[in-house]
Amino acid sequence: MRKLQFYDRSKINFGDLLFDRQALRRLLIPLMAEQLLNTLMGMMDTVMVARCGSAAISAVSLVDAINVLVIQVFEALAAGGTIICSFYIGRQDRERANRSAEQIVLTNIVLSVALTAVCVVLRVPLLHLVFGTVEPDVMRNSLIYFLITALSYPFIALSNCGAAFYRAGGESRFPMLIAALCNGANIGGNAILIFGLNLGVAGAAYATLGSRILNAVILFVMLRKGRQQIVLRRYLVKPKWDTIRDVLSISVPAGIENGMFQFGKLVIQSSVSLLGTTAIAAQALTILLESLNGIAAIGIGIGLMTVVGQTIGAGRREEAKYYIVRLTKLAYLAVFLSVLAVLILTKPVIFLAGLEPAAGKMCFQMMIFISIVKPIVWVPAFIPAYGLRAAGDVRFSMITSSITMWTARVILAVVLIRVFHVGPIAVWIGMAVDWTLRGIIFLHRYLSMKWLDRKIVSSSAI
Repeated sequence: MRKLQFYDRSKINFGDLLFDRQALRRLLIPLMAEQLLNTLMGMMDTVMVARCGSAAISAVSLVDAINVLVIQVFEALAAGGTIICSFYIGRQDRERANRSAEQIVLTNIVLSVALTAVCVVLRVPLLHLVFGTVEPDVMRNSLIYFLITALSYPFIALSNCGAAFYRAGGESRFPMLIAALCNGANIGGNAILIFGLNLGVAGAAYATLGSRILNAVILFVMLRKGRQQIVLRRYLVKPKWDTIRDVLSISVPAGIENGMFQFGKLVIQSSVSLLGTTAIAAQALTILLESLNGIAAIGIGIGLMTVVGQTIGAGRREEAKYYIVRLTKLAYLAVFLSVLAVLILTKPVIFLAGLEPAAGKMCFQMMIFISIVKPIVWVPAFIPAYGLRAAGDVRFSMITSSITMWTARVILAVVLIRVFHVGPIAVWIGMAVDWTLRGIIFLHRYLSMKWLDRKIVSSSAI
């Protein structure tokens, strides 16, 4: 039987790797810590807002459904920036890396300001269109929260691309520390504005806006200092359309993929809502716990974009293949340990959350299923794709992820719930099938090596 060859060891100088063990640790550990920190701080934020009453937490959760879509658009733009800048840094062309960073900032400013203007002007019809008829108190709070948080969109965009510039150069510790500081400022702002000044939802929104402004300002002040690979001292520059097109050619497919994923979640949630409050409560806590046990591996995937981008830029194609395999193995370990830790904590969390016995039992059963399936099939479904995108293979990832999600995750889950009355575990059965199919397809794509033939930047931009 022919042995699968993931990379050719004879073509790699292991004594002169672009990222040695120490460099990988410096890159990956802060990324994993930042992902965990952001999730935990988001949970604390939600708990604090919940103290303002059901109308307040309902408003925040409804508006955040829109905000998450917006944030993912900016994350896709940041991913494009990471890949483009990593490529030039790998080529040891800091001049083009810096000029590309300027174009990325310009693109983020224009798009985020335009999006903010649309959301502010059209916030009333937009919320009525998306959420239909809701209670007057909920709509009033939603309009307040949406107005203030929409003003933070440019600062989200700038924070994401600023952090991306650091990561492109292999530095992830500093963005992590700034994220920790600003998340702490958000929690402190909530305490003062919500509980001290009794501003309610507006207080939560102002705290969020302030923390995002602080994050963007600190990152961009420090990017002027010259202590990192990318130095930014100009923000409004003449557009260079070749570079902007290169960034968007990576960012747009990633944004579509993220948007389709969120839309699919909404379709599934509409089916779960038919199962009653017990199932809804169990599913909500299960989603939270499942997100926690994948955070460390997602941090590894984000780091893989920098590693592959730089190795492709340096012309070390075999090394890029090696790092995809190496970090995929590391992600397997991270997922196994995370799943085990979260499973151990599941029953205490169910108790602290105050779920009724039937909902708690349902949640624990779903977590058992996830804990068996996820360590086996989740990693190949997601981690190699980060590396393939970093090599420019973004369109294939978008098409694959969209097809498997809608045919397996969404349609299968909806049919199992609405036709066969399987219950909320149908969501995770559909997700497991999606992960399995996606993993098989991405493994085949990796072994075909067609992803190595994609171009990250156009010839005119080099």
